[in-house]
Amino acid sequence: MTLIRAFTGLRPVSERAEDVAAPPYDVLNSAEARQRVKGREWSFLHISKPEIDLAEGTDPYTDEVYAKGAENLQNMIDAHILVRDEKPSYYFYRIVMGKHVQTGLVAAASVPDYDTNRIRKHEFTRPDKEDDRVRNIDALNTQTGPVFLTYKHSDKVDEIAASITIATPDVDITADDGVQHTLWSVSDEKIVAELTAIFDSMDCLYIADGHHRSAAASRVAAKRKAENPSHTGEESYNYFLSVIFPDNQMMILDYNRVITDLNGLSDKELLEKVSENFMVTPSASAFKPTTNGQFGMYMNGQWYQLDINPEIIPENDPVASLDVSLLADNLIEPILGVSDPRRDKRIDFVGGIRGLAELEKRVDSGEMAIAFALFATRIEQLMDVADSGNVMPPKSTWFEPKLADGLVSHVLD
Repeated sequence: MTLIRAFTGLRPVSERAEDVAAPPYDVLNSAEARQRVKGREWSFLHISKPEIDLAEGTDPYTDEVYAKGAENLQNMIDAHILVRDEKPSYYFYRIVMGKHVQTGLVAAASVPDYDTNRIRKHEFTRPDKEDDRVRNIDALNTQTGPVFLTYKHSDKVDEIAASITIATPDVDITADDGVQHTLWSVSDEKIVAELTAIFDSMDCLYIADGHHRSAAASRVAAKRKAENPSHTGEESYNYFLSVIFPDNQMMILDYNRVITDLNGLSDKELLEKVSENFMVTPSASAFKPTTNGQFGMYMNGQWYQLDINPEIIPENDPVASLDVSLLADNLIEPILGVSDPRRDKRIDFVGGIRGLAELEKRVDSGEMAIAFALFATRIEQLMDVADSGNVMPPKSTWFEPKLADGLVSHVLD
C-alpha cells in the first residue's frame, strides 16, 4: 500500500457544482442548515445533514436520519447531479479567501498509515462524534467529508500543481461567503504515478482538521476487514478521503477564550494575581497579540496587554510551551478556576475569524466577564506536538478557509 492513492471520485457535473457545494457538516447546526438549503434542492447539506429533510426536532443521530442521507445521495446519483469518474484520479483543489491562496491535493489516504501514526494526530476524539461519522460512512457507503491534511512542502509537488492549474478547471465556483473553490482533475497515469511516488517518499502527513472523520474511517476499515475473508489491503475502505495542503500555504487563525465570571475576584484582585506571572499594560484600544507569549485581556470595557514572564515558559515541551497552554496553566486554571476546558460550562471559545469585536460583544453584553485574545498557533508547533506523540489542548487551532463538502466524494466499493 502507498501513503496516498488516486481514486474514482464521485462529484457534481460542472454545471451543478455551485448548487451542490456546501459548508462542512460540522460548521452549521440543523436550524442553520435548514435555512441554508431553502431553494437549493441539490445542496450537499441534504446528504451531510439529512435531518433537515425530516420533521423539525428530529434527533440527528437516529437510524432514520442516516437512512435519509443515503436516500438523498442515491437520488442525486440517479438524477445525474453526481457522477462517478471513470479513471482513478487525483484532484488539485485551490481555495482563495481574500488575498490568501492555498492549493492542495485531493487523494485517498492510507488507513494503515493512520493506524501506525505515519499520518499523525494532535487531538483527542470524542466517542459520540466518532460513532456519528462511522454510522454516516456505513449508511452512505461513501466518505463525503474530506480530512484536512498537511505536509512539509515539496518543490516537486508545487511544480506539478503549477503545471496542472494553468489549464481550465473542472469546477470554479464562489461560495456565499465569498470564498472561491476551484478543482482540476488529474487522471494522466504518468502524473498520477509521479504524485503517488513523491508522497510515498515522505516520512509522514499531519492531520490539521478531521480527527473524527479519520478515526471513523479507521473503525469502518477494521470492521470491513474483519468481515471480508478475501481482504487484500487494496479495497477502497483501506483509504480515506483527504485534501492535503503544503505547510507553507496553511493559515491558522487565533482561537480565543471567553469566561463567564472572575471566580469571585474583583477586577483589582484579578489584576494583582495576573501580574505575578505576566507584565500587565493597559491598552487604549483592542489589543491583538503580535508574538508568542503575548495575550490580550478584556474586562469591564478595558483592554490589557499581557506579556508572560519568559522564565516560566517550559523548554523542550511542545505542548506546555503553546500559548493556549501558557494561558491555561498560568491564568485560566489557577486564577479563574477553569481546570477542564472540555467540560466546564464557564468557558467558551471564539474563532479568530470573528475578530476582537466579537470578544468585546460577548463581555459587554454581560454574557461573559472576561475575554482573552491569543496569538495564533503556528503550523510548526502543531507538527512538533504531533511528532512528539502528544496532543494539543482543546481549541488550539482555527483553520481558514474551510473546505467545501460535495466537490469530491470517495465511494467504498
